[in-house]
Amino acid sequence: MSRLLHISASPRGTASISLDIAETFLDAYRRAHPADTVDHFDLWDGSLPEFGPAAASAKMTVFGGGTPVGEQAEAWDAAVATFRRFDAYDRYLFSVPMWNSGVPYKLKQFVDVVSQPGLIFDVHPETGYESLLTGKRAAVIYTSAVWGPGLAPAFGADHQSTFFGGWLRWAGVSDIQEIHHHPTLTGDHDLARKRSAERAQDVATSF
Repeated sequence: MSRLLHISASPRGTASISLDIAETFLDAYRRAHPADTVDHFDLWDGSLPEFGPAAASAKMTVFGGGTPVGEQAEAWDAAVATFRRFDAYDRYLFSVPMWNSGVPYKLKQFVDVVSQPGLIFDVHPETGYESLLTGKRAAVIYTSAVWGPGLAPAFGADHQSTFFGGWLRWAGVSDIQEIHHHPTLTGDHDLARKRSAERAQDVATSF
């Protein structure tokens, strides 16, 4: 049996296309894997800790081989707890809408909170980074309303999948399936939605 965590980056609830596609994925996944555990981490639910001055200082303390104390220790413990919650699963579904050509800031906050030395990565002077988040699988739903593949730069750029896919691979997740929904302003939204649903069901069934 596997454990799947859906991490959602949209705050739009039932109005969210990325969440709607995620529900299509999860329905198919539950049918195909009825014994698996499926949980949800809504990045907007208030449980994601801030990553401010104390947390940044704690990270550098740990990176230098020290032990955080006081306010730094509290911030470090919160980051580690978030990582442990994340690491308890072997499969991930991320629903990621495009914001300003990139990802929602809450998703970037999540990345900054969990990307800690000794947890997500190590680094060596001779060989560089060592990825520690290995043995995981990820499915990522990318949505956008204006940008789409092949459009002119006036319609935006894809700093969404390039950033997030790069982070997953850097962290050690190499088994990644992508589901795209980019109907654009003049495209056929219903057809794009039908295709993204079919792709979500196909990926979920074999995930």
